[in-house]
Amino acid sequence: MEAMLVREGSVLSYETVADPEPKPGEVVVELRAAAVNRRDLLVRQGVYPFPLPVIPGSDGTGTRRDTGEEVVILPSLNWGASEAAGSEAFEILGGPRNGTYAELVAIPAENLYPKPAKLSWEEAAAFPLAALTAYRALFARGRLSSDECVLVLGAGSGVSTFAVQLASQVGSRVLVTSSSQAKLDRAVELGAEGGFLYTEGDWAEAVREATGGRGVDLVLDSVGSTWPDSVRALARGGRVVVFGGTGGTEALLNVRPFYLQWLSLLGTTMGSPADFAALLRMLETASWRPVIDSVRPLAEAEAAHTRLISEPDKFGKLVLICH
Repeated sequence: MEAMLVREGSVLSYETVADPEPKPGEVVVELRAAAVNRRDLLVRQGVYPFPLPVIPGSDGTGTRRDTGEEVVILPSLNWGASEAAGSEAFEILGGPRNGTYAELVAIPAENLYPKPAKLSWEEAAAFPLAALTAYRALFARGRLSSDECVLVLGAGSGVSTFAVQLASQVGSRVLVTSSSQAKLDRAVELGAEGGFLYTEGDWAEAVREATGGRGVDLVLDSVGSTWPDSVRALARGGRVVVFGGTGGTEALLNVRPFYLQWLSLLGTTMGSPADFAALLRMLETASWRPVIDSVRPLAEAEAAHTRLISEPDKFGKLVLICH
């Protein structure tokens, strides 16, 4: 099969490799499409020190070789029995286990779900990791309800586009931040009420002003270094849910206002099979679709990574065609 491998030195290499051999309980999926995630960049950069070479990629959709069924892949492996957190054996597809930047992937049968009929191959590939991350951050961890207000940092990322649409679907008030007015405008088209340019002034104070001085009930923060401002944007009893550190991995918080306002800081990554099943049920009645930024052949994964890293107009998910 043809596959894209990460090799030493952060090199992406398009090569012919042996077809995967499924272990007991696994099946081979003939992949039609895969999606690019920031995690793939971290694997490539060695932030996650997996043995190399490895085939990256967590998202994929295709056809089961054994049954011919069209399926979408749940990237959460070995989640375990607890809904509170993944097990000690939990991992995400695409490092250390070979992932979906390939024509074929071997995957546990329990991680395969019927491809949503309403989605194209490209949309189905864009869906699992980002939508599941957004779902768990909003609902399983963030406990967002229809009468609450959520602030989503970084309009335009894959997770944030899903977060805006999912929160809007349940009737919540949605606000966003961005460095781009064009991205704020597109977020409004997806269901956000409005947004704030974090490059202009004190966005946390602007959020408080927009909510009548109250603040928001929930902040989704994938930036990391923004924790102090995310906390300032909260209403009493509010929650910050964190699932990334794109802006830095350290933050300094003022402890006393934190506990005197009954605030919560919650970490999350990916989601459980139960979360994924609930997300698929939401999709059945949703009017929204995954937002696709661009589609490329698998051999052009390098260009997709470049766009994800350095092209500021990116909005939504980047997809690779595997077959």
